[in-house]
Amino acid sequence: MSRLQIREDDLRGRKIADFLCEHLENMNEITPPGSIHALDLEALRSPDITFWTAWEGDELLGCGALKELDSRSGEVKSMRTAKAHRRKGIASKILEHIIKEAEGRAYDCLNLETGALPEFAPARALYIRYGFKYRGSFAEYIDDPNSVFMTKKL
Repeated sequence: MSRLQIREDDLRGRKIADFLCEHLENMNEITPPGSIHALDLEALRSPDITFWTAWEGDELLGCGALKELDSRSGEVKSMRTAKAHRRKGIASKILEHIIKEAEGRAYDCLNLETGALPEFAPARALYIRYGFKYRGSFAEYIDDPNSVFMTKKL
């Protein structure tokens, strides 16, 4: 990966809108109804969410977000890597950026929800590599056999 840039995104560009639309379509294809927790463009514009995109030149490689749950904890949201760039370390770079931001905000922990289905195994492996541990549901989530909840102490 040469010149990867991660930058805060205002979610107004066409590329990120299309990218997130594809993300939601994919989640709807593989996740049972009622178990999809991916946020749409409007929900991601919430003031408690900071959203980043990863770029190489003018090519969008991936994205990720940090939602503030309270003054001491946050949640990783909307982690996604473009299909053509998977297994190149993009998600790791975005996750490292989110963890650094959470530490800068003096959060005690970082939480996340991801899928329990086999399609989400690479995501779960990534989070485990970065020190996330399994936990029960948190915030407004309810226990769901299609969801996995994780946390990382900071």
